[in-house]
Amino acid sequence: MPRIKKKRPEVNMDMMPFVNMSFLLLTFFMLSTKFKAPEDFQLNLPTSHAKAKVPESDVMTVTIAPDGKILFGVDSQQLRSQLFGEQNKLKISMPITLEELPSIAQQAKSANPKLRAVIRGDRDAIYGPAEDVMNALQKANVTRFQLVTELSTEK
Repeated sequence: MPRIKKKRPEVNMDMMPFVNMSFLLLTFFMLSTKFKAPEDFQLNLPTSHAKAKVPESDVMTVTIAPDGKILFGVDSQQLRSQLFGEQNKLKISMPITLEELPSIAQQAKSANPKLRAVIRGDRDAIYGPAEDVMNALQKANVTRFQLVTELSTEK
C-alpha cells in the first residue's frame, strides 16, 4: 500500500526589508558624499615625505600656477561672496594680484579667525612667486601656513 506523503510547507522569503535597506544605504551615501570641485588648471604638486594632512574646513587656499598667476580661495560660500561678491560665491578660487593678497587675507581672517592658510604651488613653478606669497601673508599677520605636497612613494 502506498504511503501518503505530507506536503511540505513552502518557504517564502520576504525581500522587502532587503530592498528598503539597500535604498536607505544608497540615499545615505548619495547625500553624504562630498564631490571634488573642478580645478581651474592642473597642478603638479611637489613630493615630500611629510604625512601631515590638509584640513578639510576653515581653509584659505593660495594657489600659485606654473606661470606665476596667483589664485585665492576659501571653503565657505558665504565668505567667498563677502570677499569677491555674490556673483563669485560658487567659484572655487579667484585670480588676484600679489598686491591684493594681504588685504584679502586680512579680510578673510577677520571674518573667520579659525581660517588656516594653505599654499599650493606647481612643482615646475619658480620659487620667487612662492616667496612673495609667503611675505604677503606675513604682512597680513598670517604667520602659520601649510605647503601642500604629494606623498612620495619609495620604490
